[in-house]
Formats: sequence, C-alpha cells, structure tokens
Amino acid sequence: MSSSSPKWLVFAPGIFLVMWSTGYVAAKFGLGYIEPLTFLALRFACVVVIMAVLFLVLRPPLPKSREEWMHLAIVGFLLQSLYFGMCYMAFKAGLAVGTLALILSLQPIIVGLVAPRWSGETVGWRRWNGLLLGLAGAVVVIVARSEIATPSVLGFLFAAIALFGITGGSLWEKRFGVSHHPVTANLVGFTAGFVGVMPFVFAFESMQILWSWQLAVTLAYLIVGSSLIAVGLLLAMIRAGDVSRVSALFFLVPPMAAAVAWLVLDEVMPPAAWAGMVIAGLGVFLATSPKKAVA
Repeated sequence: MSSSSPKWLVFAPGIFLVMWSTGYVAAKFGLGYIEPLTFLALRFACVVVIMAVLFLVLRPPLPKSREEWMHLAIVGFLLQSLYFGMCYMAFKAGLAVGTLALILSLQPIIVGLVAPRWSGETVGWRRWNGLLLGLAGAVVVIVARSEIATPSVLGFLFAAIALFGITGGSLWEKRFGVSHHPVTANLVGFTAGFVGVMPFVFAFESMQILWSWQLAVTLAYLIVGSSLIAVGLLLAMIRAGDVSRVSALFFLVPPMAAAVAWLVLDEVMPPAAWAGMVIAGLGVFLATSPKKAVA
C-alpha cells in the first residue's frame, strides 16, 4: 500500500481473506434451500435495497460525470454478474469445485501479465516468483482435496468467463476507478450486478425458494460479509496499491476456504493440502511484501 493510504488498510488483506473465503462455505450451505443464481440475485437485491435506504438518509455525492457512472457500473457487472454468476453456472454445468478453483487461481498471473501495459505497473522478478510459488501452493491444495472428474465443455466456458470477470474488474477499477462514497459505489455496482445476473435467472432457474431461518442467516452473512465488507475492501486495496499485489491475495482463498470447510462442514483436508497452504502463503508474502522486506 502507498504511504498516503489510510492506516486502517493495513488490516484489509486479512479481513478480506476471511470474508471472501468463508463466503464460499456460506454459499454452499445456503444452496440447500435455493437455486444458485436465484440465491445470487436475492443477495444482490437485498444489498441494493440497503444501499438505497442509506443513500436516502446520508445523501452522499453522486458521480460527477457520465464516465464515472459507466466505470462504476462496468466494475459492478464484471465482479458481480460475471465472476459470481458464472462461478455458479459452472457448478450447475457439472464443473468440480477443485477444477473451478484451479482455473480461477490463474487470475493473478493474468493480471501480472496485463498490468504493465494496462495500468503502468512494473512487475519484477521477485513478484513473478511469488506469484508462481502461490500458484504452485494453490494447485497442491486443490489436487490434495479434490477428486477431479471430467467436466463438461460448457462448465469450462463458464469458468473462463468467471476468470475474465474477476480479472477485468480488478484491472478496470485500477485504471479507471475514482474514489467514491462507499454507499454510492455499492448502490451502482450491485445494481449493475443484479441487472446483469437476472437474464440467467429467468433463462435457467424456476426461482423457487425454501424459506428457513438457516437461509435467512446465510443470506445475511453473505450480504454483510461478502457483498459489503469483502468487495468494499477489495476495491479499496486495488485503488491504494498495485493491482498485481492485491490479486496475489487470491492465491490464499482456495486454501483458506478449504480450512474453513474442514472446520465448519467437516470436509476432509489431507496432510498434503496443509503443505500447499504454507507454500501459497510464502508465495503471497513474497509477491506482496515491500522491497525492503526482501534481501
């Protein structure tokens, strides 16, 4: 993070990783009561309603130009509709969790390749070594936990679109993002995400919901933890630091999600996966630590 960044951002990576990783576990639990994209649309709609109420109360400033409106909407569409929506579509098409996580782990590598031309960042060999080490650790965790089945071509297509969504959203925010009031940014971004995912809801799902207190608690956690806190921190970190460094944090998401699933859902985590977590952690440290911290 730059020297002019808010001091509280030093805690952002850890909070982001916890919120983003546990969101996968919460979503898996909630899918027992609702179809995937209907769940996602309901989550986005709730966030929009909350942000609309806060907007009427706080009256935060609006974007100053048509371009700022457009950039907020584009980032919201890429992160919410494409990334989250296509992840769920990939699962519905039969893609294994481990296979999808492995494909999405390529995001920091792609960002590292594109960032120098896209946003003028310099990505040195130390950063590349950290990114590659993080990828190796993520692969170890995924392979150790998952029994890879032969997925459908359609599942691979949805996974590729999800990868494009999270990569494109990160790069777009870094190059064109302007600091906005969080209520304004969330209201525009999640509205774009809701509008973007609804065609898939109508096309692929019946929108039936089995209402229960378990679903309500899960939905509340995803709204506050994943949609508001995690996404807000992600965009704040991207604006304050190099996008390739922030993207390297995603190498820790699969291992951390696996650990939470092991604790909460009693999913088996083989010993080799713990070794992969250590490798991924070392890679993230190498890729994200300041130059002074590395001899």
